[in-house]
Amino acid sequence: MAESPYTFFGSTDIGQRRKLNEDNLLIDDDLGLFVVADGMGGHAAGEVASAESVEAMQSMFTNDRQLIRRIKESDPPSDEDLQKLTRLLESSIQFACYHVHGLAEVDASKEGMGTTISALVIVGGVGLTGQVGDSRVYFMHDGRATQLTEDHTLVNWQLKEGLITPEQAKRARNRNVITRAVGSRDYVQVDIQSFPVRSGDRFMLCSDGQHEYVELEEIATVLELEPEAACHRLIKIANERGGKDNITNIVVNLT
Repeated sequence: MAESPYTFFGSTDIGQRRKLNEDNLLIDDDLGLFVVADGMGGHAAGEVASAESVEAMQSMFTNDRQLIRRIKESDPPSDEDLQKLTRLLESSIQFACYHVHGLAEVDASKEGMGTTISALVIVGGVGLTGQVGDSRVYFMHDGRATQLTEDHTLVNWQLKEGLITPEQAKRARNRNVITRAVGSRDYVQVDIQSFPVRSGDRFMLCSDGQHEYVELEEIATVLELEPEAACHRLIKIANERGGKDNITNIVVNLT
C-alpha cells in the first residue's frame, strides 16, 4: 500500500452551552475527502441533517472510486478527469441536499432541518473545496494562513454590498444567520474552487463554533503543530473563550 501523502486528524466537541452536538465530520483517507457539517434544526434534526449529508457525500465518492484512483495515478491528471472530479464534488453536495430535504418532507418533526457543508478534496497534486454555509476551510503555507471559503451569511452579504462596516459586522447580532444551507430546499448553490497542492501545505476545516474564537494569525501558529495536537489545542481555545456552540475541526498536513 502506498504511503499516504498527508497526515490528518479530526475532532468534535459539544462545547460549553449546548445539550446536543449537531456537528459531524468525515475523513476518508482513501478517497481524499474531508468534510465538516454543522447541522441546524430542533429535536435532533440538525444532527440528522449533518450525519446524513456526510454519509451521502461519501457514498457518491465511493461509487466513483475509479476516477479517484485514476487521478492519483496520473501525473498530471487529464483536464477531463479534473472536470469530472469537480462535478463529483458538486454533485455529492447536491445529492446530500436533495436527500436531507426529502427526509424532512416525510417527517414533519424534521421540517426545516439543514446543515452547512465545507468540503476539501485532495487527490494527487490537486485540491478542491466545496462550500455551503458558514463553516470554513483555511489554508496555510510558509507560515501564512488564509481563508479559502466564503461565508454564506447575511452579515457577509451586507459587508460585500457596503451596507455595514467590518467593525459593525463583528458586533452584529445576526452574524450567524446563513443564506445557504444543505437541505432547506431540494437544491442549493455550491461554491467550488480548485487549486494545486504541494508538500508543506496545511488545511483546516471547521464549524463556526471554532472559527468564531480564533483569528488568522492564531490559526497559523496552531497549525504549526501536528494535526492531532492542533485539533485539541483549537477546541481548548474555543471552550476557554466561551464555547457557546458545538466545535468541530479537521487538520490536514501534506507531507
